[in-house]
Amino acid sequence: MFSILLREFIGDLKVQRTRAFLTFFAVTWGTLAVVLLLAFGEGLKRTVRDGLLGAGERIFMVYGGETSKAFAGLGQGRRIRLVEEDLELLKGAIPDIDRGSMSYGRWGTAFQLGKTRTNAFLEGVGPDHEPMRHMEPAQGGRFINALDIAQKRRVLFLGNELAERIFGKRVDPIGKSVVVDGLPFTVVGVLKKKFQDSSNNGPDADRGVIPYSTFRTIYGNRFVNHLIVQPRDASRGPLVKVELYRVLGQKYRFDPKDERALGLWDFIEDEKQTLAVGLGIQIFMGLVGVFTLLIAGVGVANIMYVVVKERTQEIGIKLALGARRRHIMAQFLFEAMTIAVSGGLVGLATAALIVFGVDAIPKEDNPAMQYILNPTLSWPIALICVGILIGVGLIAGILPARRAAAVDPVESLRYE
Repeated sequence: MFSILLREFIGDLKVQRTRAFLTFFAVTWGTLAVVLLLAFGEGLKRTVRDGLLGAGERIFMVYGGETSKAFAGLGQGRRIRLVEEDLELLKGAIPDIDRGSMSYGRWGTAFQLGKTRTNAFLEGVGPDHEPMRHMEPAQGGRFINALDIAQKRRVLFLGNELAERIFGKRVDPIGKSVVVDGLPFTVVGVLKKKFQDSSNNGPDADRGVIPYSTFRTIYGNRFVNHLIVQPRDASRGPLVKVELYRVLGQKYRFDPKDERALGLWDFIEDEKQTLAVGLGIQIFMGLVGVFTLLIAGVGVANIMYVVVKERTQEIGIKLALGARRRHIMAQFLFEAMTIAVSGGLVGLATAALIVFGVDAIPKEDNPAMQYILNPTLSWPIALICVGILIGVGLIAGILPARRAAAVDPVESLRYE
């Protein structure tokens, strides 16, 4: 049965080469549009998410604020300023908190090596800062550890761009000494290059990091810039957020519902919103591609109707000789499916080559290009495209096939 259908299909192609090619090209072009739009949409969604995660994952950054409501006999407008002890208070009072770190900060810090001098942001943090803020050290280095904190060591972790400004591209900074605001520090690590489009106080690549105990000792800060806490489970984020206001509100005597009393950067909610926006863009682009492919399917259906009309006498003869209606339906359904699937596979292969070619274009030095030139093919995308192709083939073939099978043998022989 299959070999007969294939021979008839090949014979029809030889007779109507131009028509078959145009139909094949329409399906190929439609598939190419679907795959590329979905791939670029997926790449954009992942890039936006990765840019946010470059600044931190599943964390809350808690800043001191100013009360906007009167509470417990105290007026509004009171300044709330956080201290180191607040971190231990939060970790002890909120069991859902997994990690935490405080952060001191200072702009305009001088970094000097010989005659090379530059200014950058200096931050004092704890060991948990590394996993929460994705500050992974490059090979051969390390981040700030607990012993650095306990002994108030003068050790320095450099952002990769700051390290390049100080040492150049060829010198390994690990173990070298850098003078920070007049005091020598030993470089223990350099930030591994990462993509980051969200930041507090500038990108991590352009900052120096030292132990928070060392920072406090040198500069005498009483209040921290902010606290960072990470819930054990992202789904518990809203509860942890409420508890942050409750615990700190109890200590500093402000209304737990006063959102202005604390400044809070909610990375969990930001990630959800980012993924939702990215998914919306991807769905929109996918729908545009699907409609393009459906237009190609309409073209296939029109061609099949023309084929049925041209071969009405042939169909009548087959029916008169004993062919069953399901055989006639199978013939035209096979032709429509073959054109749709073969054209789709060529479009899919072409799109894959384009995606791999675009992905190979260097874009590290141009952050804007990381959004545009970052298409991503995935199994879900491939399965969606295969499903669309099968659907297009069925829709484009089943109606002409039913019409062909419904031809009356006697009337068809009179047809001219």
